[in-house]
Amino acid sequence: MKHLFFLFLLVAFTAGAAQAQQTTAGSSIAKQPIELKPGRMQAQAKPAPNRPDAPPQFPGGAQGLNTFFQQNLKYPEAASVKQISGNVVMTFTVEADGHLTNPSVVQPLSPECDTEALRVLGQMPSWKPATRKGQAIPTQVRLPIPFGNSEGLKVEQGKPKFE
Repeated sequence: MKHLFFLFLLVAFTAGAAQAQQTTAGSSIAKQPIELKPGRMQAQAKPAPNRPDAPPQFPGGAQGLNTFFQQNLKYPEAASVKQISGNVVMTFTVEADGHLTNPSVVQPLSPECDTEALRVLGQMPSWKPATRKGQAIPTQVRLPIPFGNSEGLKVEQGKPKFE
């Protein structure tokens, strides 16, 4: 009876180890872009291997992005009539050369606003790409695009660093 129990335990252990090796091997093949979320980027003493040292940046920083939206974003008339306001949350990838790919609407607001957000995203200039150990890397970005109220265009300030 003891031998049967140990044999069962040995079989279960080797099956679990084989499955762990397959999972590890499969994860290295399919590389997913790194997703950055607002307020989650910060300098780290020992950064994780999948996190960029420097995040991607719009030319001119947050103020440049604010100005770009003010100059290029047109509030759709249909949304104005319906008095729709809020944010269309978009994701896209900033490639290693800075151009934007794979735009998609993550959180829609209305069909008119979603279409306008995609149009404006297509007009954006190339970004400064994220870097990891001095190398430019593709990074997925999540960006809210404001509609209907100018308060949404204010740039969120980072937390001050204390010495």
